[in-house]
Amino acid sequence: MADKDGRTPRERYRNQVRAEIKERAWEQIATSGAPGLSLNAIAKQMGLSGPALYRYFAGRDDLITELIRDAYRSLADAVRAAAAGGADLAGLGAALRAWALADPQRYFLVYGTPVPGYHAPDDVTGIAREIMATLLDAARLTDDDADGTGGTDGAGGALEAHLAAHRAWAGDHPAGPAALGRALSFWTRLHGVLSLELAGHFTGMGFDPAVLYGAELDRLTHAVP
Repeated sequence: MADKDGRTPRERYRNQVRAEIKERAWEQIATSGAPGLSLNAIAKQMGLSGPALYRYFAGRDDLITELIRDAYRSLADAVRAAAAGGADLAGLGAALRAWALADPQRYFLVYGTPVPGYHAPDDVTGIAREIMATLLDAARLTDDDADGTGGTDGAGGALEAHLAAHRAWAGDHPAGPAALGRALSFWTRLHGVLSLELAGHFTGMGFDPAVLYGAELDRLTHAVP
């Protein structure tokens, strides 16, 4: 009998098995990293044969894609929810850090060292563009760049001039050069702090990474465009 969502018992069972496979995959990633992910090892843990597990995921890359897709969608939802609640760039930065700290392995899967030989499909990169679009919306408001013209004065002028002609990473977003520069600096500098913190590189240095992150956010959101 189908449930209220129209799923049959077979479909529910399949979804449950896929969810357990992904849980086991995250456990492996936490222990040995994404390059060490083994479907055969997961099958053994679950009491399945290798061929049986391959009925749920076609291969390692298929499973990695599903994990990355889930991670990106989770971050996109978190950022969009923050924006819908009125968050500015600083608020989006806080949402990014909270998401990263909640599950460092999830963060490193999408923003850490690329998995050798793996290439994400277009729908995954599309979710990443959603995240950037939300940041660009906030950057336009911060820079009073709502008309998309921006400017190239000040210390960031060289970057803004470059981005005016090299904006493929922003898709078809109408942000002008000033907002592009602000969003890109925001993204790269905050990820730099987050990556070092989550990898443990601040351990023993005697300061609170949250204060460093907050100071970086303040510089980014109050810098003169």
